[in-house]
Amino acid sequence: MAVTDFFVGEIATELLKMMVQISTKSCLCKTTAAQIANSIQQILPIIEEIKYSGVELPAHRQFQLDRFSETLRRGIEISEKALQCGRLNIYRNLRLARKMEKLEKDICRFINGTMQAHILADVHHMRFETTERFDRLEGVWLERRLESMKIRADGSGEGRWWVEEAFKRAEEEERYETNLVNIGTGLRVGKKKLKELVIGRSDLTAVGISGIGGSGKTTLAREFCKDPEVRRYFKEKILFLTVSQSPDVEQLRRTIWEHVMGSDSVNSNDLILHGRPANSALLVLDDVWSISVLENLIPNVTGCKTLVVSRFKFPEVLRATYEVELLKESEAIALFCHSAFGQQSIPLAANHNLVKQVVNECKCLPLALKVIGASLRGQSEMFWNNAKTRLSRGEPICESHENKLLRRMAISIERLSSKVRECFLDLGCFPEDKKIPLDILINVWKELHDLDDEEALAVLFELSQKNLLTLVKDARGGDIYSSYYEMYITQHDVLRDLALHFSSQENVNDRKRLLMPKSDTELPKEWLRKSDQPFNAQLVSIHTGEMKEMDWTQMIFPEAEVLILNFASSGYFLPPFLCNMPKLRTLIVLNSNATHATLSNFSVFSSLVNLRSIWLEKISMTQLFNACAPLKHLRKISLVFCKINNSLDESAVNVSQIFPFLFELKIDHCNDLDKLPSSICDMQSLKCLSVTNCHSLSQLPTNSWKLKNLQILRLFACPLLTTLPSSICELSCLKYIDISQCVYLTSLPEEIGKLANLEKIDMRECSLIRRLPRSVVCLQSLCHIICEEDASWLWEDLKSHMPNLYIQVTEKCFDLDWLD
Repeated sequence: MAVTDFFVGEIATELLKMMVQISTKSCLCKTTAAQIANSIQQILPIIEEIKYSGVELPAHRQFQLDRFSETLRRGIEISEKALQCGRLNIYRNLRLARKMEKLEKDICRFINGTMQAHILADVHHMRFETTERFDRLEGVWLERRLESMKIRADGSGEGRWWVEEAFKRAEEEERYETNLVNIGTGLRVGKKKLKELVIGRSDLTAVGISGIGGSGKTTLAREFCKDPEVRRYFKEKILFLTVSQSPDVEQLRRTIWEHVMGSDSVNSNDLILHGRPANSALLVLDDVWSISVLENLIPNVTGCKTLVVSRFKFPEVLRATYEVELLKESEAIALFCHSAFGQQSIPLAANHNLVKQVVNECKCLPLALKVIGASLRGQSEMFWNNAKTRLSRGEPICESHENKLLRRMAISIERLSSKVRECFLDLGCFPEDKKIPLDILINVWKELHDLDDEEALAVLFELSQKNLLTLVKDARGGDIYSSYYEMYITQHDVLRDLALHFSSQENVNDRKRLLMPKSDTELPKEWLRKSDQPFNAQLVSIHTGEMKEMDWTQMIFPEAEVLILNFASSGYFLPPFLCNMPKLRTLIVLNSNATHATLSNFSVFSSLVNLRSIWLEKISMTQLFNACAPLKHLRKISLVFCKINNSLDESAVNVSQIFPFLFELKIDHCNDLDKLPSSICDMQSLKCLSVTNCHSLSQLPTNSWKLKNLQILRLFACPLLTTLPSSICELSCLKYIDISQCVYLTSLPEEIGKLANLEKIDMRECSLIRRLPRSVVCLQSLCHIICEEDASWLWEDLKSHMPNLYIQVTEKCFDLDWLD
């Protein structure tokens, strides 16, 4: 209890007595004194309650009570003068009456203003603390237990024990689930990794635990704190604090200081800056949302380690972060069965295949397993089957599922800026469990949200740091000249379901994104019913099998800017409604079939006058562009795992006429390409030409000198390529050449020194290049060479002529990710 509380109470009591006396006198202050007495009688019980509660108030409240105490003291002085003043001294009584009226206003202002704010703050704190504890009861469990307890609202003795009993059972439930998870290796591995970081490394004062919502981060942190080795190391001095989205930072700072230093006598303004505890201590900050809050809470104290649990990674503050691994299949089934059946295995009477299918839709996410399992407890097999279908579409199976899982996961999304949030929701357009090439994603974001490359990458890194996607790159990716295709992203299916859920809230014709959550044999019935009205979606994603002309319905998309066609078949009729997409700027065609698909209905390309980029994957290119009118706005074409079938030859098509202003052409994993057509060199607007992983390519065109604007030339992993044409040396704008893994390439062009703007050469795994042309010393802009150790000496000998040259020596990299 604060000293201020005591004096406020005593002063208020004394003032109340005086006001009662004044109100009995016949003087000008009588009415005002009675009103003040009434006001003090209302607040005196509250002051007494604070006085004897034993609760330490925050500094700002103490200051406000000090001010109120001074007001009451002034009231006592006025009251004493009023009691002593004679009735005939009218002038003095008038002055005292005015002072009394001002006193009344000050007291009322405190009661009706400041005190109400105190009450609201107390309610907020109580609500947060209650919610924090009740979160452990896992909503559905609590409802079930409370119902069985038959809680009474009349406050009778029969119902008073329920809260204590509920928390006891919740703790038993938590212990059971922890033991359940301990069956597998996930938690043991997590604790081992954390011990290596927290205990094993003296250079780390703060370590993070990161993962998506519901992945078991807090469970891992709690089990780490319970570990006997950890408790011995920190001599039981472990503090676990939940920070939350709206924390009282000052109170948390004070609590941390008291725990770390064993004293509460230090000013909280200095507690994070310096100090030395008597022993080592562990501080666990759970549910951290803001880096600014985190920076204010991590103590810079020798011997104190901080473990930060968050959905975000905070690389600016945390040098090491452990990313939580999801459950294994056996662990997932055990946890789900505990929630759905009250046992660790599938009951004999249950439909084993159906249960496993539902578990599979939970994607090994602990929170999803518990919430969905509880939602299905006691339900019929028909309800289970319906739930499986809805989960596969990314839809909530019931109100409980939506409230407990999707809305809890949605907290991560709601805190994003509007631009980043929109980019996250776009991720729902891609098939589940597939790697998404970064090249595709960046193109989609650039067209839909008017971002440039730098802004799109900033969004990508923010989503990655917040664990809303996983960014993966190979050893080659990441520098300024890297192709986005060398990087890709993956996303947990629950996060994809969340994006689908948010994208489907509006009427189907008004949605910004019109998405098919999974592959189907036909278009959704909801779309077909509304096809007589325009669809206002900017992003349209269709996921089907083989589609013939009769399978399509005529639809109108006046606002569509991006169309993604996912299918798995050897034949595919392009949708006729492409003619009704006047604003379409990006077309992505992805075939996941084992064989290449032949497209038909090429005539629709003639209407796509605003098309800026095309991505074709596993498509047979026979006569694909024959029917095309010139696409004057097209800037980028990507042909991945396609059959070229001589479709780019001059005899088949005049590519420079069809694509007069193309900036970038990418041909990747097109194994039937044995000769790069010379017609490509007629596209003089090209700035980037990538012909990579084409294992049959053996010859480049001799007229490459026509590509006057070419800046980037990638010939990565074309093993049959033996020479580079000398005409390459005429490309005055060329800045980057990638000939890595061209294992049969024997030399560089003799006149390569003419490339005055060449900045970087990647020639790793070109072991047959044993000499360099003399002209390389003329490459005055060359500043970066990537090669293996065997070839590095060739360049080391030239450093006297090229002092700014950086030679990066790499190891051999064997990557089979392309098999996916």
